[in-house]
Parts: sequence; structure tokens; C-alpha cells
Amino acid sequence: MSILSFNNLSQTLGATPIFNGLTGSIPQNGKIGLVGSNGIGKTTLLRILAGLDRPLHGRVHLAKERRVGYLRQEAMLAFANHENTIFEEMLTVFASLADTESHLHQMEAVMSQGDCSAELLDRYGAMQASFEQAGGYDYDTRIKQVLTGLGFGREQWSMPLAYSSGGQKTRALLARLLLEKPDLLILDEPTNHLDAAILEWLEGILRQWSGALLIVSHDRYFLDNVVNHIWEMSHHGLELYRGNYSAYQRQREERWTRREEEFTAVRDHFLKKLAFIKRNIARASTTDRAKGELRRLVRDVQAVEYGGAQALEGTWSQFLATTDCSYQGGDWNTAEVEQRIRALKNPNPRRLRIHIQLDSGHRSGQVVLRTKDLLVGYPGNPLFMADDLVLQRQEVAALIGPNGAGKSTFLKVLRGEVAPLHGRVEYGAAVQTSYFAQAHETLHPENTVLAELLTTHNMPLSAARDHLARYLFRGDEVFKQVAALSGGERGRLALAKLAQHQANFLLLDEPTNHLDIPTQEMLQAALQAYQGTILLVSHDRYLINALATQIWELHNGRLHVHWGHYQSYLTTRSGMFSTVN
Repeated sequence: MSILSFNNLSQTLGATPIFNGLTGSIPQNGKIGLVGSNGIGKTTLLRILAGLDRPLHGRVHLAKERRVGYLRQEAMLAFANHENTIFEEMLTVFASLADTESHLHQMEAVMSQGDCSAELLDRYGAMQASFEQAGGYDYDTRIKQVLTGLGFGREQWSMPLAYSSGGQKTRALLARLLLEKPDLLILDEPTNHLDAAILEWLEGILRQWSGALLIVSHDRYFLDNVVNHIWEMSHHGLELYRGNYSAYQRQREERWTRREEEFTAVRDHFLKKLAFIKRNIARASTTDRAKGELRRLVRDVQAVEYGGAQALEGTWSQFLATTDCSYQGGDWNTAEVEQRIRALKNPNPRRLRIHIQLDSGHRSGQVVLRTKDLLVGYPGNPLFMADDLVLQRQEVAALIGPNGAGKSTFLKVLRGEVAPLHGRVEYGAAVQTSYFAQAHETLHPENTVLAELLTTHNMPLSAARDHLARYLFRGDEVFKQVAALSGGERGRLALAKLAQHQANFLLLDEPTNHLDIPTQEMLQAALQAYQGTILLVSHDRYLINALATQIWELHNGRLHVHWGHYQSYLTTRSGMFSTVN
């Protein structure tokens, strides 16, 4: 049985359609990840399903006596009282229990005065049993466990919500939702502002969640660990895939391949039928049959133009009943039919891809980077000591650790912007570095996209525009100012510049930040094909798991080296430390 269902949902932004005809349902125990390109309408759909917005068309049905909780991006708007402290906000979840507790205390006070009538004892016993069954004796402990799990230290519990940061507000709202235990929990980018220790805790909670989940997240590793279905949202609607994110990737590739084969087969079949018609339409003995075949072929071509190869699976009348198509091609001649057949396009093609190609240029020496007795930090503020590091050609080191531990400072040391407090850094022979900044501060906001690319490498304008088109900057988009770009667009532009450097050692600082999942996949494929060496600073565990051959972990003022891939690191580290990023 579905906890929530929706049918034929459509929404617009002004006169611009956002999505049209979305239909789906969420089962009682469903854990669904909603994925799709930035701007496709995922948050809009979540807000409609959560009851915050009304669709232009269609309807949403929530099962009787079921509750929905929604982690929205504007967390402050969802709090019970903006003047509450973080702990007080959590207490609002248990207001009825607190009221019952107050009544129990009042009855206890009366009984302590000597009133122990049977009626009072019966009422007290019934109320106490109900209070205990509802968790009245442990809700304070539950609040403390959830706040601690989500990274709130005890000293932060008394912080007013109004004075908390954006990330703290989001975590506080998430904490309240976990305590409320709604039947359907809708989470919009829940992994933002969470370090790895908190992520692992949250993943454990959600894996055991007894209700339904609908999650939008760019964190592929999180989706792998939590969800059992994927909804892919595109301009063609919603498609359901069973399993976690990795299973979705495999099924999607199989589905794309099958649809391409089906479409090619249909088009080839049309051309064979047309060849038969051409051979027979001018012959008196077969002209009537050929004309009948032509009428049927025209009808089928028109159906595919409107609905793809799948439109041929039912009857013509069924197709007309479900589309705006009307038969208009009775006077097409064979030349026009052939032109229409050859112009047919697969309505469900593979996604438009960014073509990222990273050239490593000249080959470096075997040892790319070596450090000795390295102490990183600033005068009077040392951040960490490092194990002696050795990074060899074509290796990938992933530098991980909590925010503020010194990851970005370490990159500055490697780039020569900050001197080490002690020890030395040595590069190998013929090493050429290129740097990708997480905040994209190397971009110049006053430049256009085209001018920004030309700051990296002088080339003909036609070549520059061709290069930018591979990163989905087409037409007039190349004249947009960098300052006006979204986070994802700035990320794509930074990648376009990175591809021009031909460096054999890449220093990458959070390269997947602000990128939607399709672009993350393309970047990962490009990095896997890259023939140089990589130092990767990232919270993206999926990317780390795919690329890393060494894990450099910052923990308690020390950089530790773990040889091997991310999964082996997790196994080793589970017995060593209780927190890590």
C-alpha cells in the first residue's frame, strides 16, 4: 500500500513549464532517491509532495492519518519558534509528553499530601503507563543522542536558533524531524554541512528508518548506503529504478542501450517497408496494396514522431486517446515519408554529456611528490604534523579530514603560497601542477565565460567556443558574466579551464562541489582516464572510492597515510578512530 501517491502533476514558473505529467507513488517502506540535472524541478516536486505548494495540474493523495516531514532548504521557516534555543526547539516535538509529565507531577504532589484515593491512584496509574509507552521517560535522552549524532556539542544546545549558522539551522531541523518520526520523511540535500562522522551516523539512522524516505542528494555514496529505489527526473518524466545508486547506474545504461536498439530497429523497419512501397506503388497489380501500406506507414511514422518507438506497442486508437496527435499525413508521397523517417530522433536518448578530456602533457618522473618531517600551519598556530609522504606517478591520494583541520592550507604549502613551519616538500622531475579551487576563486567575476577561458590559453575564438560547448556553454551563454553563473556553471567553467593546462599533477580541492550528479559522473570518468597524478581533497566518498590509491587522513593534529583503496581504509580505520571526515 502506498503512503503517498500523485498523478499527472504539472507545474510552471510563470509561463515556463518546469515539469508536466509526473505520476508516481511511495510505498510504506520505500526509500527513494530522486536524481536529475540541476534545474529539472526536483525541489519543486518535493515542495508539492510536502504540501507547501500546489501543482498547476494533477493531484497528490496522502494516506489517512499519515504524517509528512520535510527538510527544506529554508530551515528557519520551519521552526516552531525562532526565539527557541536548539534544545528548546527539540522539546517542542514532545510538548504533549511534557504536558502529561506536568500532570503526573501535580498528582504526585497531591498524593504526597495524603490524598491516595482509589480514583486518583487509578488515574495516575493509567496516565503513567501511557506516558511510559509513549517514551516519556527517555525523550530527554533521545534529544541528546540525536543532537550529539548530528554534531552539536553540549555547549551549542543553548544557542538561539536565530544566531546559528545556515548549516546549524539545517542540522537542527533535521534533528527535529528525526525526533518527530513522520511516516514519510522528505529530505532535500540532507548531506550539506555534514562531515563524514555525522554522515555515517545519519546513514545508520536512515537505514533503520521504519517509515518511508524520499531524498534529493548529490551525494552518490549516501544514496548507495540508504535508498532502495531511484527516481530519475528528466524532461521526459519520472523513471523508476530498483536498488541503490550503483544499481541505478547499471540499469540506466542497459535501458539506454535497449531503447537505442529498439529505435534503430523501428527506423530500419520503416525504411524496409518504404522500399517495398517504392517497388510496388507504380505497378498496376500491386498499387492498391502499396498505397494501403503507405497510409499505414505514414500513420506509424507520425506516431513515433509524437511518442517514440513505444507508441507502436498499442493500437492506433489507444495512441490517439493518450496524445494530442491527429492523423494528417494522408497526402505524403514516398519522398516526404523517407525524409520524415530519416529525420526521426530517439525521444529518450542518452543524456547530453560534458566531454571532459584531461591531458597530462609531458610525463613526470616516477616520484611526483615527497615530504619529510613536515609541519603545516601558521606562525603560532600549527595545524598538523605529517607522516613522510611519497606520491608516485599515476597514483591518486585523497586528503580527508574535518573542516578546519588544514586541508586547504596543505594545498597552499604545496603551491608555494604558505611556507611549512618545519620540514620540506620536494617535487619530482618534470612535474607540472594545475590547481582546481573549491570556491573557484581563480575565476574572475568581471569576465565573460569566453574571456575567462582565454585567460588560460590563447586560441582562436571558434576553437574556444567549441571547447566551451563541450562543457555545455553554447550560443550566447559564452557571453554571460562569471559573476552571474550558478555554482554548477562556475564548476563547469573551472573544469573547462583545467582541461587546457596539460598538467601531469592535478591538485583538486572539492572538484564536485555544486556539480549535479550527471556532471559528477562525467568528471569521475575523465579523472579515471587521466594519465597523470592526482591529489584530491574531497568530501565526495563515491569519487574517493572510485579513484584513490592512498588515503591521507587528518586526525587530531596528524596526517596519517593509509595505503590502498577507500574500502580497505574504512576497514582499517574502524578499529582506530571514532571520528573522521
